[in-house]
Amino acid sequence: MQSNVSRPVICQLLHSLSVGGAEILASQYAERSREMARTVFVCLEELGDLGERLRGAGAEIEVFRRQPGFDYRLTRDLASFFRDQMVDVVHAQQYTPFFYAALSRLPRGGPPILFTEHGRTYPDYRRPKRVLANKFLLRRSDRVAAVGEQVKRALVANEGIESKRIEVIYNGIDVAAFRRDTGKRSEVRRELGLQESDLAVMQVARLNQLKDHLTAVRAWHRLSSCPSIRLFLVGEGEERAAIEKMIGELKLQRTVTLLGTRTDVPRLLNGADVFLMTSVSEGIPLTLIEAMANGLPCVSTSVGGISEVIVDGQTGLLSAAGDDLAISVNVQCLASSAEQRQRLGAAGRERAERLFSDRVMHDAYHRLYREMAGVGGVSS
Repeated sequence: MQSNVSRPVICQLLHSLSVGGAEILASQYAERSREMARTVFVCLEELGDLGERLRGAGAEIEVFRRQPGFDYRLTRDLASFFRDQMVDVVHAQQYTPFFYAALSRLPRGGPPILFTEHGRTYPDYRRPKRVLANKFLLRRSDRVAAVGEQVKRALVANEGIESKRIEVIYNGIDVAAFRRDTGKRSEVRRELGLQESDLAVMQVARLNQLKDHLTAVRAWHRLSSCPSIRLFLVGEGEERAAIEKMIGELKLQRTVTLLGTRTDVPRLLNGADVFLMTSVSEGIPLTLIEAMANGLPCVSTSVGGISEVIVDGQTGLLSAAGDDLAISVNVQCLASSAEQRQRLGAAGRERAERLFSDRVMHDAYHRLYREMAGVGGVSS
């Protein structure tokens, strides 16, 4: 394959372009790389809401409808696409996209792959078939990135990838874009029907089992004696009906509100007092970093890479996954102390600025793109 050395072609390969952390990051990589590379997106399953918006803005997006089970046709289609588009580097977001991209190189070859692992399944365990497959699929020219140290350890233990091959690149955000705008606080709280004395807790996540919103609802049932503590769930997903059912059964319609998908999350955060995360599995969650950048104290489970983001007792309060009692206690603790909320929030913002800047993240990925594409005399 002839390399487009002056302006390489980067393929962002994903399950879909729904609104999620990995998908948002992929779109940001493309935007930040626009001057040095041409980006094409490939979705293995469906376009998604973010994909619709990107396509409307002129992004090049191809959608392959992956069939259940092993889809051999998909490997042929990817190989043809990579050849036709003269792709120099494939950036595979998560393992399944990496697996199909790697298989597409057999037997005729293909571009090097940058495989980014954003998080782990729950429960996580060693996968002997993957360990064996990875020995054959990973090539010397490929690179592997993990979004945190915990994710890196899991790739070594459960996927059989050598530690020396894995580079930790923390997810990053535009911290300035999430800076708290106190002028919007009253406006947002008025829209949400909040009184000044109410404590607004916000959770931003897809409504799926891994985010475990039902534990959040059970925690609010424990807080029934504190009706001024309100929970707002931002996001959509397949668990919405189950969440609504539990809210109804526990008679929490007054204190728990589903806001659906929102495109104004930075603005919404200005009306919140506390941020909540109840996930049972995470990598390095962007929404948690965004909340910290806004200056919000965080109550979260301590799964995955979350303890790399939040320092318990310094930038937030952590508990075990599924522990609705501990979550309710931590929320009540912050509700009773404005001073503690301010202290944890300020420390969280400083940590977000120092460790989770998008500039640091993009510089790391741009370096890998250039190395792998052979740009600037750097060999892959």
